[in-house]
Amino acid sequence: MRLQWLDAVRRTWLLYHLADPDFAFMYDPPPEGEWVALDTETTGLDVHRDQVVSIGAVRIVGNRLLTSQRLELLVRPERAMSAASVRIHQLRERDVAHGLDQEKAMRRLLEFIGSRPLVGYYLEFDVAMLNREIWPLLGVRLPQPKIEVSSMYYDWKNRQLPAHERGNATIDLRFATMMNALGLPLREAHDALNDAVMAGLAFIKLRWLLGEG
Repeated sequence: MRLQWLDAVRRTWLLYHLADPDFAFMYDPPPEGEWVALDTETTGLDVHRDQVVSIGAVRIVGNRLLTSQRLELLVRPERAMSAASVRIHQLRERDVAHGLDQEKAMRRLLEFIGSRPLVGYYLEFDVAMLNREIWPLLGVRLPQPKIEVSSMYYDWKNRQLPAHERGNATIDLRFATMMNALGLPLREAHDALNDAVMAGLAFIKLRWLLGEG
């Protein structure tokens, strides 16, 4: 009961400080058994200076990845992209020149996510990049629960080790290694939607392997 009261107080406080009440839905209880797999591509890897240039997101319901319910956005950055980032994601400045501005892209993304938990591979980086744009817009950061696929994979691999090695062994968390171990197909990497789809598939498979699905 006390936890429910604290949650209600926290939600009231957050809504009071929300710059745009139209986004209060982010604090609603999430639809049961639904998640959103998410990935971004950026102008670089500096979370303090770089910006998002593309967003890929796809909904998960139960043990199904609903590619018909997906979001794919090009986003126009306010600063030049580095040559290194262009080599990685193959998006040139002219490719994103007619993309959405940052504010419109964030609003589209938030409407797509709703209150669903977020799923991703090294999701912390994507969330940090998105929060840089969402904070000035709404005065809050992404409040949805976050689920890290590489942590799920570590738990699954760790369970397979002899008892005396668990928690101490080095486990290869590279994306290609993980997908291969899970018997899942690798799409072309560094495409936001492809990466979101692959992370979503890994999440579904790992939930089953961990007895959560």
